[in-house]
Amino acid sequence: MIPRYTRDVMGAIWSPENRFQTWLKVEIAAAQAMAEEGIIPAEAALAIKERSAFSVERIDEIEARVKHDVIAFLTNVGESIGEASRYLHFGLTSSDVLDTALALLLKESADVILSDLKVLQGTLKDLSFKHKNTIMIGRSHGMHAEPVTFGLKCALWYAETERNIERLESAKDRISVGKISGVVGTFAHLPPSVEEGVCKLLGLRCDPISTQIVQRDRHAEFFSVLAIIGSTHEKIATEIRHLQRSEVGEVEEGFAVGQKGSSAMPHKRNPIASENITGIARLLRGYAVAALENNALWHERDISHSSVERVIAPDATILVDYQTDRLTKTLRGLVIYPDRMRENLGSSGGKIFSQRLMLELTKRGISREAAYEIVQRNAMKRDGSFLENLRRDSDLLKFISGSELNDIFDPESYLGHIDTIYSRLFLKGEEYGDDQQRGADLRGKGEDPLFNQ
Repeated sequence: MIPRYTRDVMGAIWSPENRFQTWLKVEIAAAQAMAEEGIIPAEAALAIKERSAFSVERIDEIEARVKHDVIAFLTNVGESIGEASRYLHFGLTSSDVLDTALALLLKESADVILSDLKVLQGTLKDLSFKHKNTIMIGRSHGMHAEPVTFGLKCALWYAETERNIERLESAKDRISVGKISGVVGTFAHLPPSVEEGVCKLLGLRCDPISTQIVQRDRHAEFFSVLAIIGSTHEKIATEIRHLQRSEVGEVEEGFAVGQKGSSAMPHKRNPIASENITGIARLLRGYAVAALENNALWHERDISHSSVERVIAPDATILVDYQTDRLTKTLRGLVIYPDRMRENLGSSGGKIFSQRLMLELTKRGISREAAYEIVQRNAMKRDGSFLENLRRDSDLLKFISGSELNDIFDPESYLGHIDTIYSRLFLKGEEYGDDQQRGADLRGKGEDPLFNQ
């Protein structure tokens, strides 16, 4: 991955030095497990553990000649061990080392991303409560629908991020397997007890059955989950982009002193972070497709997956790490415009209350079809506001008075169940007597207890 999108911790995980160090960790664990089984001398295992060293430059030099990176690695490490090097990689095949090491690297990467996601989730929770009652128009098909709050949007993203954390935990668990089962998975040259010993030392589980490789459905799931995470971030970023449009103007990415938005137009303040997040999600979906293509290999293994994983394993994890961090920072710097939200809420002349009015008419004895016709014909008139037209409609006034219309056209009345939604999400459905009691419990004595979870 290019340095622009590589953060230090994740970059270090996928550095050549750490990759070879992880291979070496597997080789040392294998030597130790074989020594415990009496397969190789204990002194040889100790020599491998204590003397092993490598140089990335030397490995590259050898690989240029032998055209095989694992052989180049083993040759270089063997140079540092001496006579005991004949027991290095004893009975193993390259994929025993590569797949077990890949599990360790993906597991470590997943832990970094999980930490990122929990920070993002905390930011979304803070925004959810800060703007719990910041009323705005909800939109369907890009058109005004009914009132919501900005806090509800953030709470929705919080819930989806929670599911992403659960998905990644599950995918990490399934990817955390090692194999030391040989060239076709039959343990022809080493007993299963060696694999068990290696995996125990490395904090992995044994793959119950493998071929020359760990099956790539595990990896396909892992990279698909990364793509899902990216799509959630894209969803949030896309919403920010829409709400920042000049015609909407309800939120805006933070704009630093001295920052410039356009080389040609000095007035521009563009949602560049959200656009960047959107673009990264496209890459992640592509990597997921590539991982799915890797599952159907020939017989007990071919090498067509290798070139793909050399790219997608570091790139996908590095990008999700970067994308999550950038989204968190974007949300923390987001500027919210409640007055503009209310202005947009009222811009439809009250048409957003059409469903409530139709239902109220139906309650008062009109058929649904007749109520729909009364509301629609007034909503479609081009002259006058919706409310003004309703006040002049004699058919409607037989059932609803002008003062009652005012109550129906109250946007705050749409938000009466927000406390229930919040208790379901943040208190995991803990029971309360009624909505009023829920609100009291959530508010406490002027302090929201949910912030202290």
